[in-house]
Amino acid sequence: MYEIFQRYIDNRVILTDAEKDRVRSVAVIKKIRKRQYLLQEGDIWKYDAFVSAGCLRTYSVDEKGNEHIIGFSIENWWSGDRESLLSGEPSRFNIDAIEDSELVLFTHNNFEMLRREIPLFDQMVNNILNKSFVTQQNRINATLSYTAEEKYLYFVKKYPEFALRVPQSMIASYLGMTPETLSRIRTQTARNKS
Repeated sequence: MYEIFQRYIDNRVILTDAEKDRVRSVAVIKKIRKRQYLLQEGDIWKYDAFVSAGCLRTYSVDEKGNEHIIGFSIENWWSGDRESLLSGEPSRFNIDAIEDSELVLFTHNNFEMLRREIPLFDQMVNNILNKSFVTQQNRINATLSYTAEEKYLYFVKKYPEFALRVPQSMIASYLGMTPETLSRIRTQTARNKS
């Protein structure tokens, strides 16, 4: 599965063979089964994690036992808890596999070493972080200003693959609505298309 990560890099920057070997030398391949945790609340997150296959979700559980999904990660996406990674504090989140998944992990120290040693790798990471920041801004804006129907339509347009792979109850949690509300919106949307 490392080859998927290598293609990901090759599509973004051109590294020398020596630089590619350096990146590979510190990469760790991890497989997790469906419903298996990558991170549990209370643990400290120590990795930069690339998803080479599968689908993960990042979520918290409130005092009433309700799950609040803050994100999904599929192939060619990154996953983790950046706050815990940077602060060294226990995570408030869980990350588990929705499907059997394979990841390429880097300890944060090794990842930062690669960023220092390989300027183009650092440039790629900065571009990823900037894109992620813009995505989060757009998500916050949609959450605050869109109606329930607009949130769903935006989600399906922006992430059509999730609508096919992620259970509807999880999509509802991600959108901040009940599964019943999402079901009603989906039925209404399908009728409007007919």
